[in-house]
Amino acid sequence: MSDLLQRLRGRGWRMTAQRRVVAEVLDGDHVHLTADEVHARAVTRLPEISRATVYNTLGELVSLGEVLEVSTDRRAKRYDPNAHRPHQHLVCALCGAIRDVHPAGDPLADLPDGERFGFVVSAAEVTYRGVCPSCAVA
Repeated sequence: MSDLLQRLRGRGWRMTAQRRVVAEVLDGDHVHLTADEVHARAVTRLPEISRATVYNTLGELVSLGEVLEVSTDRRAKRYDPNAHRPHQHLVCALCGAIRDVHPAGDPLADLPDGERFGFVVSAAEVTYRGVCPSCAVA
């Protein structure tokens, strides 16, 4: 059973066949699928699943805090099941591939007090950009 499925069952989330399939599709490392990609993969497992059901399920998972909604550039939103382990993202500027990265240090600590402008900062999102190995050789 995937980590996401375990977390959802632990919360007592009603596990319909459609919800289970969406959670299974999101399982794995470095998963950052668009809603359309989730739907395309879900249909191969459960042909009758609708696009609306996938979108609604993703919205519920984000609302529950079990999946992160990731926006990089002006591309489609992506869904990241790695919601419970702090991480940042490394994005290929050419193909849009995304990898989870865990840099040493605390990005909140890197913001000097003088640059906080009185804010009580609770989170930081850092996106590293570059060119992935596949695009670099192309």
